[in-house]
Amino acid sequence: MDLEALGEKFAWLPEPALKALEKIARKVPAIREQIDREGAGVMEALREELKPYGEEALSFRQIPAEGVARARVLDQMERFYEQEKASWEGGFVSGAVYHGDPAFIEFLNRVYAINSQSNPLHADVWPSTTKFEAEIVRMTAGMLGAGETEDEIVGTVSSGGTESILLAVKAYRDWARQARGIRRPNMVIPSTAHAAFDKAAQYFEVRLVSVPVAADCRADVGAMQAAVDGNTILMVGSAPGFPHGVIDPIAELSEFAKGRGIGFHTDACLGGFVLPWARQLGYPVPEFDFALPGVTSISVDTHKYGYAAKGSSVVLYRGKDLRHSQYYTTGRWSGGLYASPTFAGSRAGALSAVCWAALVSTGEAGYLEATRRILETGEAIKAGVRAIPELEVLGDPLWVIAFKSDKLDVYRVMDAMGAKGWSLNGLFDPPAVHLAITQRHAQPGVAERFLDDLAEAVRAVKEDPAGEGGMAPVYGMTASTPFKGMVDDFLKLYLDVLYEVD
Repeated sequence: MDLEALGEKFAWLPEPALKALEKIARKVPAIREQIDREGAGVMEALREELKPYGEEALSFRQIPAEGVARARVLDQMERFYEQEKASWEGGFVSGAVYHGDPAFIEFLNRVYAINSQSNPLHADVWPSTTKFEAEIVRMTAGMLGAGETEDEIVGTVSSGGTESILLAVKAYRDWARQARGIRRPNMVIPSTAHAAFDKAAQYFEVRLVSVPVAADCRADVGAMQAAVDGNTILMVGSAPGFPHGVIDPIAELSEFAKGRGIGFHTDACLGGFVLPWARQLGYPVPEFDFALPGVTSISVDTHKYGYAAKGSSVVLYRGKDLRHSQYYTTGRWSGGLYASPTFAGSRAGALSAVCWAALVSTGEAGYLEATRRILETGEAIKAGVRAIPELEVLGDPLWVIAFKSDKLDVYRVMDAMGAKGWSLNGLFDPPAVHLAITQRHAQPGVAERFLDDLAEAVRAVKEDPAGEGGMAPVYGMTASTPFKGMVDDFLKLYLDVLYEVD
């Protein structure tokens, strides 16, 4: 839109506001040009990184006329596996692979193979799958405070943390519509809450009220309370939040929500299988689960620190009313009666079998030992980062360690670490980088290697602050631009690259 058209459309604005809007509009072409210029180079680099196999790999643009020999297919996949496992096996990746022991992987693969044909949609054909899922829910609820309340804690198995969060928001929306007559719902979240809540807001037309966090990176209780109104159906807290690894003040927030008669969701996708064991080990873990009467739902990922295969999570509710609002049922379809607990119809029952096997084979003793090793590694890395004068640890995390810098470009540090093989997560607001510690990092020597490489990366950036290439220019640009749509356009191009055929 040109400035003249802009002035006509917003002529009703006060003169100072209109002048400010025109000033921003003048900057748009230059910012878009910068994003296009920087983005083109980054996209080409991403193609090289994300499409590395080229002619050495089997590649198809249509179904082959004759089937490829199974031995050749397996050989191709084995070669991919061997090439790709080096980064995560050695502990170079933040999060992503949470266990990774070869014998454990082989065990889970065997469980999957046995159950590869199962589908919980057909409960009469595979009753074992629904047995597994019921017990996964019960065991997870027991770990998260179900025994400390007289209320019934129920739930379902989902495909991951995002689906668990989407399901919860959908359940609250439908419950509030029926029970409270709310037609224009909103939910109040801290700005550090997972992007899945924004996704749910877009999908289900629930207005998102995102509240800036306090200086310690935790939810600002007073500000969140002030953001609640008569259309609020849900408040949210994280245990811990993905960006900075800190736990929100869930006791205060959930008690306020309870007093207002609205839902409170604890997002424990990241920490649900760490914090209960951390508390048993003597770490200072505040209350966050169903022991708090105001907590009405929890999401927890079994495929993270529960050590199940990817594609497994649990969403839990205080009482069946909310879970009923999650379900889909119809008795009016010409195909017969139909009911599904989550978004999917048919699901891979093998993933539920693998989840069940991971939980029962690890046991409390296994989770305690894994948590001890992870948290000890976290303490070592946290102390090591704090010993680097140019870096500052954000908040007071246990095992997801985020650090920023007021003295150099922290995204350049991330690039320098990437050149050494480390895959870390870049953060915004403030610009920062984090490492989510897993059992891969608890291996001997990994923490020391990380800290040595980090110190060297900081020295390199100090010597050459400008640098060239990498993701630093893109992170810096997207962190500073006020135009969300431009950044979204860039991210859509990234997703397009993923679907390009070599």
